[in-house]
Amino acid sequence: MTSSPATEVWRTDPTPASVLTAVMRRLGPQLAEATLIPSALCFIATLTVGLTWGVLAAASWMCLSIARRIASRTPISALLLLATVGLSARVGLYLLNENDFMYFVQPIMRTLAVGMAFAASAVVGRPLVARFAGDFCSFDAEIGKRPAITALFRRLTYLWAGAQAIIAAVNLTLLLTVPTKVFIGTATGAAWLIIGACVVITVSDAIRTTRNAGIHTAIASGGRLHALAYPVAHASTGLLSPSVV
Repeated sequence: MTSSPATEVWRTDPTPASVLTAVMRRLGPQLAEATLIPSALCFIATLTVGLTWGVLAAASWMCLSIARRIASRTPISALLLLATVGLSARVGLYLLNENDFMYFVQPIMRTLAVGMAFAASAVVGRPLVARFAGDFCSFDAEIGKRPAITALFRRLTYLWAGAQAIIAAVNLTLLLTVPTKVFIGTATGAAWLIIGACVVITVSDAIRTTRNAGIHTAIASGGRLHALAYPVAHASTGLLSPSVV
């Protein structure tokens, strides 16, 4: 890992709440831009002027987000890109036939497919969670190969596979049983409740597993996480010198 600025300090073994905060500081803005804001715009516009305008409002937000990133030469996150591509396909099909069911069933099927992909990756021994872990906490290859960590990745991959399946089942049930205006709000709320619970479980399991395996977590003042097996800490403060990470 590259050295940090001299003014940055790293604290070893942060509390679960600190780790969860660090993860959400990194993930939260991306989720808000790619999912929460367009969903809110779609919901509000649908309630006030109809689904067609709700669809266009969400699509307009995604286009503006991409344009803003390009204009400012800011990297486009994979989450934003995937969400934009998926929404574009949904909008195109909806505008062609104006079928509410077809518009909303597409993301449900995609969610189910993602869950199946997660489960399959764990079965074949290449859990997808291992690929995403580095986006939230940097660690050496040696740590990732430890039996306890590989078991953690496999366990969490099954967790997120199950979460995707539950979200798909709940959303499909709501789509078939409640009006469109009710569906948009309740489906989004249910999905975020499930995701939030899985995030908490993921962080708690990761912290417990790493500590039992003798691996320490360091968190920077800026929220960056790093896992290391042999931290060098000041005995009185628990602060890491930036050069050791």
